[in-house]
Amino acid sequence: MNLSNDVIQILLTRSEQQCELCHAAENLTAFAVEPSNGTAEQAVLICQTCHNQIENPSTMDPNHWRCLNDSMWHPELAVQVLSYRLLNALRSEGWPQDLLELMYLDDEAKAWAEAGLDNSTKEASPSTKDSNGADLQEGDNVTLIKDLVVKGANFTAKRGTLVKNIHLTDNPLHIEGKVNGTQIVLVAAFLKKA
Repeated sequence: MNLSNDVIQILLTRSEQQCELCHAAENLTAFAVEPSNGTAEQAVLICQTCHNQIENPSTMDPNHWRCLNDSMWHPELAVQVLSYRLLNALRSEGWPQDLLELMYLDDEAKAWAEAGLDNSTKEASPSTKDSNGADLQEGDNVTLIKDLVVKGANFTAKRGTLVKNIHLTDNPLHIEGKVNGTQIVLVAAFLKKA
């Protein structure tokens, strides 16, 4: 989408003439965060390096995107939304998953962010696997394969305990389930599908 000169001027002022993702000061361009109505609130100012990698995801350099650690907290919602999308695209690297768990977007912003995720990014998110490498699904039953001390609940979940109707979390390494009537987070590697 071509943005008006007025919008570009607003972006230049707002960003202090720096890329709103990586803070580069050269070769800046306005970028509409789709779906966009062409306003400055739905656009960001980015450098040519960021632009090229966004437009050609196969050329993404994960180290360049370490800047998302800062830009995900940017006061402008469009910058947060674009950061969320980029972290999702890079989640297989490991560190972006940690940042996604820290990031907060309200429901409307999250819907906007997820509207721009392509299906391959959504499908590429890692699945939750048990100790044998079997995929775990929402509602599965699992068994503990070792004794686990439950911090803060003053009990030990014993090996062989059945956890029914598990809930998957945003982190593919963890699940939630009830043990001894207490809802706890469990490490999937210490479980096997029942």
